[in-house]
Amino acid sequence: MDITYEEDMLSPDGTDNRPDPPNSLDLNGAHPQRKKLAAPDINLSLDQSEGSILSDDNLDTPDDLDINVDDLDTPDEADSLEYTGHGNELEWEAEQKTMEKEVPKEEGEPIPEYTAEEERQDARLWRTVVIGEQEHRIDMKCIEPYQKVISHGGYYGDGLNAIIVFAACFLPDSNLADYHYVMENLFLYVISTLELMVAEDYMIVYLNGATPRRKMPGLGWMKRCYQMIDRRLRKNLKSFIIVHPSWFIRTILAVTRPFISSKFSSKIKYVNSLAELGELIPMEYVHIPESIVKIDKQVNESTS
Repeated sequence: MDITYEEDMLSPDGTDNRPDPPNSLDLNGAHPQRKKLAAPDINLSLDQSEGSILSDDNLDTPDDLDINVDDLDTPDEADSLEYTGHGNELEWEAEQKTMEKEVPKEEGEPIPEYTAEEERQDARLWRTVVIGEQEHRIDMKCIEPYQKVISHGGYYGDGLNAIIVFAACFLPDSNLADYHYVMENLFLYVISTLELMVAEDYMIVYLNGATPRRKMPGLGWMKRCYQMIDRRLRKNLKSFIIVHPSWFIRTILAVTRPFISSKFSSKIKYVNSLAELGELIPMEYVHIPESIVKIDKQVNESTS
C-alpha cells in the first residue's frame, strides 16, 4: 500500500510528526532531503497505439457534450443591439467623402511658356562682362535711362586714338531709391564700355556743366573707377579734359591727388568753354547735350 507524503508526516495517534522550524539557519549542517514522487509514464508518440495521446481512448468525447448547431438560437435583427458610440461620425465621414468626389477640384493655372523672343529680350536685360579677370553681370534694365553717360566722340590724331565723352549730367540723382544699386551697375557698364571703345591711345572728355551737386558721383565711386581701370587703359590714357569745372570737382581732385599717381595728375586739364575744347580736339563726332550748350552760352555771356 502506498503511503502519501501527508500521511507520512502524521503519527498513528494523529499528531504532527513534522519537526519544529529552526530558529537560525544552519549553514554547516546537513539539510533534509525532500521525497521525490514518480510521475506516471506518458507516451508522447504521435501514433494511435495504446497509451498514446492520440489514442481513441483519449480522443473520445462523452455523448452529453454533442452540440447540434441547428438547434442553437440566433438573435433576430430586432433583438440586436445598435452601436451608437461613433455611428454619427462614421456617417459624417462617408458623406464628406461623397461630397469631395462630387465637387470638382480647381485646376491651377499652367506656367506660361518662355518664348524665344522673351529669351532674346532677357539676354539684352543682362550683360555678362569680365573686368580684371573676374566675371560680372550688369542689370541693363536699371541703367537704361543713364547709358548716355558715356559715348564715343570719334578719333583724334593719327591712328585709332579714341575720344571718350563722359557726360555727368546723365548720372542718376542721389535721392533715387535704388541709387547705390544703379551706381554699382553703371560703374560696371562704364568700365566695360571703356574697354570696348579703346583700341590704342585715348582721351576722356568729362562734361561737368549742367550737373547739380546731387548728381555728382561720390569720392569713393570715382576712386573705385580709377582703381578698376585696367593697367593698359591707365597707360594709354593721354589726356583727361574737364569742361566747365566747378569748385566741387576741383576740390575732389585735390583731395584724391595723394591716392592717384603723379603721371595721372599731369594728364588732367581744365577747359572753361566748348570753344576752348574745340581748339584741343575735333568736335565733329563729339555729342554735347543741349543742357551743356545752354550752360556754355550763359558762361560766355557772363565773361564777355
